[in-house]
Amino acid sequence: MGQDHSGAVRLLWGPRAAPARGPRPALDLDRIARAGIETADAEGLGEVSMHRVAGRLGVTKMALYRYVPGKAELVALMADTAVGPCPAPQDPHAGWRARLEEWARRLLAAFLDHPWALEATVGPRVPGPAELSWLESAVGALEGTGLGGAERMDAAVLLVGHVRTIAQQARAPGAAGGDGPQLGTALGTLVHEHGERFPALAAALAPAARDGGRGQAWEFGLQRILDGLGALIDRRAR
Repeated sequence: MGQDHSGAVRLLWGPRAAPARGPRPALDLDRIARAGIETADAEGLGEVSMHRVAGRLGVTKMALYRYVPGKAELVALMADTAVGPCPAPQDPHAGWRARLEEWARRLLAAFLDHPWALEATVGPRVPGPAELSWLESAVGALEGTGLGGAERMDAAVLLVGHVRTIAQQARAPGAAGGDGPQLGTALGTLVHEHGERFPALAAALAPAARDGGRGQAWEFGLQRILDGLGALIDRRAR
């Protein structure tokens, strides 16, 4: 039996009216979402619960239930609030490539600001209006390029996948200045010492070692995706 998403639909897409019964409300959905976001930012999504968020707001858990049906809906509200509406492009008259590049960098920044949102935005679920605004912006940037509707959607999904992959890597332990550089050095040392078994890796890692081990997966992947879209758009134009 499928999961019931009606509560999330009402919470994310319905009018944000105050509860009709009980005393004068001391809360609103934005305050609740911000309290959950603060908990997730500080301690991770696994530490978010109705009890913890109610405590942060100084109310009882039962009081919180008057606004949010349960934890799943709370997390959906948090994720949509944390990611936020997609900003308008700096230059609305820029070409599709410049707009998508700007879009991808902004989406990556949003996920890096709230790494737990990666976990909160997977699987069967109801996306909120803020999240959908990102997809709307990416698909809209490709209007007039000659790509079909499904192709524009697929292009946006492809870019989202690259953004999520890089954000997930940055989220890994040590990636923010902890053990990441040491692990990279260890990998380089192992490949160097066993180069006869991994000749392709040894040859590929040698330039990176000379550059201090800095990878360019984000920039390389982004530009190659845009190159591929450009080649397809040019082929359609011909």
